[in-house]
Formats: sequence, C-alpha cells, structure tokens
Amino acid sequence: MFPIRDLNPRNSYPIVVVSIIVLNAYLYFNYALLPEVDLQKFFLTWGLLPARFRLINLITYQFLHGGLLHLISNMWALWIFGDNIEDKMGHLKFLIFYLFSGIFAGLVQVLISSSPDIPCVGASGAIAGVMGVYTLLFPTAMVICIVPIFFYPLFVQVPALLLGIFWFFSQLFNGIISLTMVKVGGIAWWAHIGGFVGGILSLPLFLKNRPPTHITKHYDSDEPEF
Repeated sequence: MFPIRDLNPRNSYPIVVVSIIVLNAYLYFNYALLPEVDLQKFFLTWGLLPARFRLINLITYQFLHGGLLHLISNMWALWIFGDNIEDKMGHLKFLIFYLFSGIFAGLVQVLISSSPDIPCVGASGAIAGVMGVYTLLFPTAMVICIVPIFFYPLFVQVPALLLGIFWFFSQLFNGIISLTMVKVGGIAWWAHIGGFVGGILSLPLFLKNRPPTHITKHYDSDEPEF
C-alpha cells in the first residue's frame, strides 16, 4: 500500500517541508556523482554508524539517501503528510520536531541495530515521526493509496488511522524478523519504529499554543458597564 496524496487541506504554505525537500535533493545530486569508493567513504563519515557513533551523525544521516528511488519515496511521503503537520505546529516548531524525530529514530536504530558496521542513511525516521503525528491528529483524513494487485494498480481511499496502524505494525514485524537474521544491509526498520513512536510521544511539546477558552475583560474607566 503506497500513499499517493491525502485529501486534507492546509491553511498555510509549508515552507519548511519544501525547504527540506529542496535541501535533500540538492545534497543528493552532489554526493551521488562521487566515484563509488569516495561515496562509500562519504556515507561512512556522515551516515549513522552504530559501531562508530558520533552525535553530529544523528543530524547528518537524515539528509543522505542511498539512491534516487530512496530519495523520491521519502520526499513524496514528507510532502503528503508534512504540510498539515507544519500547518498545525507552525514553521519553527515543525522544523525542530522533524529533526527531533530523526534523532530519536537514529538512537533507537543504534541501540537495536543488528548491523553495527553498516551506515544508516535517510529521512525515513524523521518522516515516520511525521506520519505518527498525522495519524494521531487527522485519523479520519482520507489518503489515496495504490494497492498493487498483480500487475494492476488499484487506487483506494484509506483513513489515515488505518494506514498508520498498518504501516507501523508492518515495520514492527519486519524489525523483529531482522533481529533474527544476519544482515548485510537493507531497511532500517527500527529507525522507522523509533521515529513513529518518538514523534507521537513528543507531540504535546510542539503543538501551537491554544487560545484561552475564557477571556477576562479589563476596563480603564470607572464608568459602569452597560
């Protein structure tokens, strides 16, 4: 089940989402041109490597991708779900939330990874946090998805809550399976799980301040109120 777009209007332009997409694309088309040997060194230096953990890599790994399809799928998901969350949080809070989700996802991957010598790269941990919050805030929002039936693409509308639950448990299932196997590379399932959970847990810190429900009137004059 692959999401194509959501049917959830926004009230403001998602400047942070667009900026993140542009930055990821710009970086990709610079380092992707490196020779293979240099590209591997680049990922080993700036990717998230459990065996050689550095704090800075909790940020840098979020802006690296292993291939063009990896980049497109992540940025497409960010575009679908991120605009409404940025609208809900505000631009600056959304940026901090996005980076925090990616950091939390990276820490979970480092702690649970069965492949400590393989660098983790990609924005999917941060985007998983966005998806988790989207599921919580807009459970009835409809998301248009492609469900492949053999070679026939079936388009269906799925409530965000159902999509989020299905996605999370599919990641959890694969994450558990990955712990029983010797890995040589692949998908960072535990980063996805960590980002999803971390995003939901941190949500109260990032929502816009709500206006007070009761407003007390103050008067500068001693004249009676009519």
